[in-house]
Amino acid sequence: MRKLLVVSTALLALMVALHAQQTTTDGGGIPQVNVGGTPRIAPADAVKPVPRLPDGTVDLTGPWLAGGSNADIEREGGLKPGGLPLLPWAKKLRDSRRAQDEPYTACLPMSVPRMNPYPWKFAMSYTAKGLSHIYVLHETGDAGAHRVIYMDGRGHPAEPIPTWWGHSIGWWEGDTLVVDTVGYNDKFWFDSRGTPHTDQLHTIERWTRLNFGTMVDEFTLDDPGAFSRPVYLNFTATHIRADIPDLMEFICLEDNEYGQAGGFKPGQDGK
Repeated sequence: MRKLLVVSTALLALMVALHAQQTTTDGGGIPQVNVGGTPRIAPADAVKPVPRLPDGTVDLTGPWLAGGSNADIEREGGLKPGGLPLLPWAKKLRDSRRAQDEPYTACLPMSVPRMNPYPWKFAMSYTAKGLSHIYVLHETGDAGAHRVIYMDGRGHPAEPIPTWWGHSIGWWEGDTLVVDTVGYNDKFWFDSRGTPHTDQLHTIERWTRLNFGTMVDEFTLDDPGAFSRPVYLNFTATHIRADIPDLMEFICLEDNEYGQAGGFKPGQDGK
């Protein structure tokens, strides 16, 4: 039994370490992953023209890598140190949080914008009236959840039920997909530093595909409960190399107490 627990904990520790890998940029500004990460499209292919669907709409499908925060939303979102206007209580909470308390190690979703450093893609659903929904599918870190963006012209409910992904509505402004989301719960972290938010969070994403291999997200974060003013962040996603298989199946073992954060130790008796 002792050997089984040791092996299980070691495997989860490895998984968490892989999830925590950071992105860097090459001389041309195109993000690259460190050794062992998912290969991205070659720079020569990345600059090819933006593909379009039969109706002329920009094809945002992907699959993509990055396009969000992970380790530090302030730095990865393009802000200078100290540029995140956290209210005193929120800064105190962030500074008190520990890695072993990460919600996602208990199989809980990361939500936006943190989920996007891992492989993901847009899936578009059509009816006879046209595009009705866009689903955002993620490879890992979300316990198999998916995000829904309503594209049928509906508005937000008057009193949305707080959820991990919130209530998202979208529309096109030229070739830019705009996604407006409210109704988040306050349970997920924006990054591994533990940057918090409240259920007053309102986000606006503006996704623009610049060329075949590059897509940018102008991300507005507005949460008067945790921030003194709205925050404007910028993220870049790059296309995954074409010969890489589609999104990997990922199973998260809920309530895996011994392995949470890759550092949870079993009882003294090893049972």
